[in-house]
Amino acid sequence: MIVTRFAPSPNGSLHLGHAYSAVVAHDLAREAGGRFLLRIEDIDGPRSRPELAEEFRRDLEWLGLEWEEVPAQSTRLASYEAAAHALLERGDLYPCTCTRAEIEAMEPRLGSQGVVYPGTCKGRLLDPDKPAALRLDVDRAMADCGELSWEDALAGHQLADPREAGDVVIVRKDAPASYHLAATLDDATDGVTLVTRGADLFPATSIHRLLQALLGLPVPRWHHHGLLMDESGQKLAKRRGSPSLADRRTRGDDGLLLAEQLRLHRFPSGISLASA
Repeated sequence: MIVTRFAPSPNGSLHLGHAYSAVVAHDLAREAGGRFLLRIEDIDGPRSRPELAEEFRRDLEWLGLEWEEVPAQSTRLASYEAAAHALLERGDLYPCTCTRAEIEAMEPRLGSQGVVYPGTCKGRLLDPDKPAALRLDVDRAMADCGELSWEDALAGHQLADPREAGDVVIVRKDAPASYHLAATLDDATDGVTLVTRGADLFPATSIHRLLQALLGLPVPRWHHHGLLMDESGQKLAKRRGSPSLADRRTRGDDGLLLAEQLRLHRFPSGISLASA
C-alpha cells in the first residue's frame, strides 16, 4: 500500500506551493488505493503556533482533500532523544558549539544545501557550559554503512552522497531534533512508503538514507516534485510573503477549482512550475 504524507510546520500560513505539494501527495495515495497522512511538524520553538495547525486543516478541507492525521512532532520527543542517544553512544554524533557567524567567518565551501560545516569541533574538547548542537560525523557513519542508494519516482535510482552536505546538525541547540532526524524517524513510525516533497529537498535525502541505515529503519521510495516559482524565478515561500491559502479561502475563492487547476498545471498569472 502506498502511504504518503503532507507535513507542514505551523510557523506561517500555507501558500500555493504547499497546496500543490499536498495535492500531489494526496492524489498519489488515492490513485493507488493508499493512505494520505497529515503530520504537523511543530517543534520549532516559539515560532510554532498551535492556531495555525487548525488553519491548515481548514485549508486542506477547502481544497477538497481527505486525510488521516497522525500525532504531531511535539508528542514524539522521547523517540528523537532515544535515537540521538543511540547515535551519540556509537560515536556517529559529536557536539558542536560553533555559531552561524563563526562558521561563515571560516569561509567554508558551499554545497547543494548551503554552507558545509568544516568539522571544526570534531575531536575537540569543548566548554561544557556553552550550548552545543550535535552533528553527524558523516565520514565515520559512511564507513560503518558503506555504499547506500535510494529510489526516486521521477529521477530513478540514486547513489546516496551524504558527504556533499557535510556534517549536518542532527540535534539543534534550541530544539530536540533537526528536520533530518525528526522527519526520518516520523516517516518510519507513520509507515510512509512514498515520501512526497519538493525538489528543493532532493539533496537532503542522502542524509536521510544514511540515518535510516544507522538506525535500522525501513527505506521508503521518494517522489520529489517540481516547485512553484514566482515571477522573479524564486520558489514560493512564507518568508517572502507569498499569498496564503487562508486569504484565498476567506475572500471566497473556490478551493475545489484551485485544486483542479493545480492538477492540470494551470497556475495563476506569474506562477510557474520548475521541473523536478
